[in-house]
Amino acid sequence: MGKVFCGVSGWAYAKWKPDFYPAKLASTKFLGYYSGRLNSVEVNYTFRGFPTEKLLGNWISATPPDFKFAIKAHQSITHIKRLKNVAEDTAKFIASLKPLQEANKLGPVLFQLPPNLKFDLKLLQDFLAELTGKTLCMIEFREPSWFVEDVFSALTKRNVALCLAESDDLATRDKHTADFCYLRLRKEG
Repeated sequence: MGKVFCGVSGWAYAKWKPDFYPAKLASTKFLGYYSGRLNSVEVNYTFRGFPTEKLLGNWISATPPDFKFAIKAHQSITHIKRLKNVAEDTAKFIASLKPLQEANKLGPVLFQLPPNLKFDLKLLQDFLAELTGKTLCMIEFREPSWFVEDVFSALTKRNVALCLAESDDLATRDKHTADFCYLRLRKEG
C-alpha cells in the first residue's frame, strides 16, 4: 500500500477564516498553517503562469518535508495548443518545477484538458510519447468520448494516471492506469 496524500485546490482563501484559519492569521502564514493539517495541495496558479524559483522556494520552506504539491499544467499546453506539438512547452514547464522536484515535494502534474477537446488517440499517443523523466503525470479528460479502452491502454503503457474526477456534468470511469491514483472530489457533498 502506498501513502495517501490529501489536500484541496489551493490554500490562499481569506474566506476560510475563521472556520479553518485562525481569525488573526496573516495570509503569508496560510500555507504553513494549511500544511500542518493536510499533506498535499493542488496548485492551480501554474495554469496561468510559470512559477519562479523564489516562489517555489517560499513554498518549500513553508511546508514540512513530506508535503507534496500537485501542479496543474500550464494552459499553453492543454488549452491553447491542445496537446499538439507541445514537447518543448511541456519540458520547459516541468523544468520550472525543478526546485520542488529537488526538495522531494513535487507530486503529480495534472494535464486538465478542455471540455470541448474530443477523443483523438493519435494526439494522445504523440503527447504521451513526449513525456520524459520521472515526473508523475495525470490527465483529466472532461469530454466523455475519451473514456475508451484505447485511451486507458495508452495511459497504462506510459504510467500516466487517469484523473478520477467527479462533477455534476461528467462521470469519470474508475480505471487505474498508473502506479498511483489521483481523485478530484469536486462536489460539495
